[in-house]
Amino acid sequence: YLPLAWRTLLKIEDIVREEMNRIGAQEFYLPAIHPAEVWKESGRWVDMGDNMFRLKDRTGRDMCLGMTHEEVFTTIARDELRSYRDLPQIWYQIQVKFRDEPRPKSGLLRVRQFIMKDSYSFDLESSGLDVAYNLHDQAYRRIFERCGLRFLAVEAHSGAMGGSESQEFMVASEAGEDIVVFCKCGYAANLERAVSRLAPIEDEAGDRTPERVHTPGQKTIQEVSDFLKVPKSKQIKSLVYLVESKPYLLLMRGDHQLNEAKLGTVVGSAVFRPATPEEIREAFGADPGSLGPVGVTSLTIIADHALKGRKNMVCGANEDNYHLLHVTPEEDFQAEFHDLRQVEPGELCTKCGQPLELTKTLEVGHIFKLGYKYSKSMGATVLNQDGVETPIIMGSYGIGLERILVGAVELYNDDSGIIWPRPIAPFEVIITMLRRDDPDQYATAMKYHEELTRRGIDCLLDDREERPGVKFKDAELIGIPVRITVGKKLGQGLVELFSRHDKVNRDIPADRAVEEAIALLEAYPLCPR
Repeated sequence: YLPLAWRTLLKIEDIVREEMNRIGAQEFYLPAIHPAEVWKESGRWVDMGDNMFRLKDRTGRDMCLGMTHEEVFTTIARDELRSYRDLPQIWYQIQVKFRDEPRPKSGLLRVRQFIMKDSYSFDLESSGLDVAYNLHDQAYRRIFERCGLRFLAVEAHSGAMGGSESQEFMVASEAGEDIVVFCKCGYAANLERAVSRLAPIEDEAGDRTPERVHTPGQKTIQEVSDFLKVPKSKQIKSLVYLVESKPYLLLMRGDHQLNEAKLGTVVGSAVFRPATPEEIREAFGADPGSLGPVGVTSLTIIADHALKGRKNMVCGANEDNYHLLHVTPEEDFQAEFHDLRQVEPGELCTKCGQPLELTKTLEVGHIFKLGYKYSKSMGATVLNQDGVETPIIMGSYGIGLERILVGAVELYNDDSGIIWPRPIAPFEVIITMLRRDDPDQYATAMKYHEELTRRGIDCLLDDREERPGVKFKDAELIGIPVRITVGKKLGQGLVELFSRHDKVNRDIPADRAVEEAIALLEAYPLCPR
């Protein structure tokens, strides 16, 4: 980072540290290079796959660059915490993390090295974890509010972190890679966890036996729909996935998409993939476009909730170029029913019944209830009140410092550049001296700088030998909230005061410049656009 961005990051770091200390957390600073053994204990040495930077030391010992620190902190807890009297604990650090991103970018998102505040809570029982989780929830809200971010707190999927419950903090941004589903009533969830209410569909009445029909060359849902004159919503889409090498048949409504994160939750594994056409033909004797659940007994069938209660639908016959009509779930085949569907815009909110909206967002923070995932696998226990060895229940909580910076830039900018919220602006005031060779301008600008600095204002003095237009454009580009311009009007006892967020420029008495600048700062909106 160059000086201006680094000043902003340090201010963000100070806010994060203050709020973590406020909830009683203790700060650590731990190694970025980890031995493979601790990751193998938790099982994530394999689970992290190609996302982890791996290396060997000169003796050939496997090591990695830390993506996160659950394993390392759990090791410390295992070694240092002996009794329930040592609990609760909240430990945190602000440190560089590493991830071998498959699509690294040139900006500050999806990078291989990033700065993160990660914290971990350790408790004897779930009620204690609830307290720590809520403390972090409130601390994160204060952090983002103090940094001037407008954010959404959304239900989230835990992914490779594991655990029972998690929440993400998101900033609306076209630069983001996450989709959030939200409603005006306040409901919000990321796409991996979102649920919706579907409009009812009237199926053909009556119970009929499945009828085999010839559908030559019709392989996709759309092709079958056109050929049989049946809407996609009345078809059953059949997908085959291998979960840790075990095949599953997944059933969706024809116009719905599978949400793989939901699938991972249902099957309890992050290790799965779609079967290849060759694997499907070997298992079913048909190509992927002719699959269906009728007559399948050799593998687990999981159906989305949207198929429950439906009648007289269309699916593949497990024979090339043939489909079945009049198929009724729970009569013509049996399946486990789970939420597998990806929510689409316009579907109805389950809380209020209004249409849901989708927006692109940037994740700035994530909190997890890990439960016993790491303590049990790594043997982190304490003696409870009865002297019995009891696994510690844990939480994990992360904030990306650079993501706060990016979130602010994405939210607050115009054609002239950045509009920083005051708390994280690299400087709060810039004094622009138009002529350095003018003794009065130089003396006045220096006086302002000294007085503002004395009063605790981060102040930048632009005394470069540049044209005024260049200086003004640079000040707006880097987004400093307030500008004092010391120029030719000084001879009339006036200087200019400029507010970056609304671009209002006004003349003020030169002897009131410091007071007026401070007053303008104090009135500066926390969310400047």
